[in-house]
Amino acid sequence: MSDALPSCSVLILAGGRGQRMGGRDKGLVEWRGEPLVAHVHRTVRPLTDDLVISCNRNQQAYKAYAEQLVGDAEADFPGPLAGVIAGLKAARHEWVVLLACDAPLVDQALINALREVAVSSDSAAMVRQGGYWQPMFSVLPRRVLPVLEQAWARGERSLQKALLRETVKGVECAEDDRRLSNFNSPELLQG
Repeated sequence: MSDALPSCSVLILAGGRGQRMGGRDKGLVEWRGEPLVAHVHRTVRPLTDDLVISCNRNQQAYKAYAEQLVGDAEADFPGPLAGVIAGLKAARHEWVVLLACDAPLVDQALINALREVAVSSDSAAMVRQGGYWQPMFSVLPRRVLPVLEQAWARGERSLQKALLRETVKGVECAEDDRRLSNFNSPELLQG
């Protein structure tokens, strides 16, 4: 079915503080000789003509990996929900693949499974792993933007809680699915 999937934008979140990385910008941390974001970029590049990276620093370095760069509307790294809101505002397509910059093992099969579930159910799709939602592996319809903005205005800062205000279909993944590995600490980069 993937040939019949509508066009999508891809939003890579790289706007965090990198606390577990000692303040380093996670997307630019090297793994296997390249920045983490380069691995994600290589996987998603064939899927879109609209790659958006939400980053709050190092824009020059991220420019090579995206058509568009966005930053949070508020300073001090307010969290992934702010990055998603900024990215959805900039996205050119009605469907948006949402990924973290520190998930270099994600593959097109998983992304396309999410896209198929989202399009066929006409709702957001998100990975579920071991009974837990994984919002950094999602496909969102752009029409959720007002819902997320309203949640933000009411003080919600959890991306997952804001997304679950709408219908979300799960794509089940095994607990040991390496594609979902987040390389968010120096120790994990050793693998």
